[in-house]
Amino acid sequence: MTRIKNVSNEINKVLYEWSSESKEEIDHLKQVEIYRREFLSNVSHELKTPVFSVQGYIHTLIDGGIEDADVNMHYLNKASKGIDRLISMVDDLESISRLESGELIVELRTFDLHDLAQDIIESVELQSKERGVTIKLESSENKPIYVYSDKDMVRQILVNFIVNSIKYGVKDGVTKVRLTESDDKVIVDVEDNGIGIEKVHLPRLFERFYRVDKSRSRDQGGTGLGLAIVKHILEALGEGVQVDSEVGKGTRFTFSLPRSK
Repeated sequence: MTRIKNVSNEINKVLYEWSSESKEEIDHLKQVEIYRREFLSNVSHELKTPVFSVQGYIHTLIDGGIEDADVNMHYLNKASKGIDRLISMVDDLESISRLESGELIVELRTFDLHDLAQDIIESVELQSKERGVTIKLESSENKPIYVYSDKDMVRQILVNFIVNSIKYGVKDGVTKVRLTESDDKVIVDVEDNGIGIEKVHLPRLFERFYRVDKSRSRDQGGTGLGLAIVKHILEALGEGVQVDSEVGKGTRFTFSLPRSK
């Protein structure tokens, strides 16, 4: 009798565990389906915006605007910008696809991170001046800081964080790029004193097409895929990213890279 009871208890235990695992799997599948629907909806919406804009400009030109010297070049330039945005979006989607499928090969080598950061800051100087944003490069000493990583990928990460700090920070604000050396890592912080991000948005910040302020983000010309690409790149490099933000005070993105031995 005792043996039968023990067997019954074991069966109940197995059934309970199976039921719990099945529920977790079903919940996960439901969440994936919600995410898939959101993604398809976002892709459709993001593509429609520039497509309809370009369509409107071209139809205006076809309907007689091409003959008006005050209109034709203006509308052609606007249509060109819409097409450029579409191309950027397709390129970013392709990059994410390659990162997710593992097609993008990581090419590790030793390089000077301080020099790379300085080069990027100089390359966005015109953009930062237009918004009056001062970019400061801070490190323990003004000397080479060698890391072992993929230089092109790290460039893409830094460009994204720095350009975002210019676009979405406050006018006449300050962006600090801080490099801190530890035993085996170099910690990279990109911090601005902008408007900040509400905590409710932080868990979804790296999702594809997720925008904190949809209208403002589109006005700035972003594809909505930059941070998703950054997350995938860091995962490919075996690193993570942390974001800290406070409304009215600013935002800080932090990641690390292995020091060169």
